[in-house]
Amino acid sequence: MKTLSISTIFFFISFISLAQDWVTDFEKAKLIAKQDNKTIILVFQGSDWCAPCIKLDKEIWSTKEFQTYAKEHFVMLQADFPKRKKNALTEAQQKHNNNLAEQFNKNGYFPYVVILDSDGNKLGVTGYKKTTPSAYIKILESFSK
Repeated sequence: MKTLSISTIFFFISFISLAQDWVTDFEKAKLIAKQDNKTIILVFQGSDWCAPCIKLDKEIWSTKEFQTYAKEHFVMLQADFPKRKKNALTEAQQKHNNNLAEQFNKNGYFPYVVILDSDGNKLGVTGYKKTTPSAYIKILESFSK
């Protein structure tokens, strides 16, 4: 029983340490990007309804390979648009995300990944691609060179 408890604790600790560090405020993302000389990856997603968004999260954002790389090179900025009431955002966060969409995603594409410099200037866009984390990293990096 003790071995099972210790194993469970280590599993949760490793899972928590792998969680993607998402920023949800654009100004904070720019500040971090400037301070740490990183590129901003702005992700428009429907976390509870958009199948390609969920796949992108599972196949790329949630992988250890991507998270390790992102921690050193990217500021991950999330603009989520959930539909289920239980996942509803605060009114302030919804307004913030709506403003980001007005500025960077006027056509309402999901998932929509916008690559930005530390001043918030758009360098490029992409979306879901059935690929590996390392190949996706190369796509993201290709916009900032």
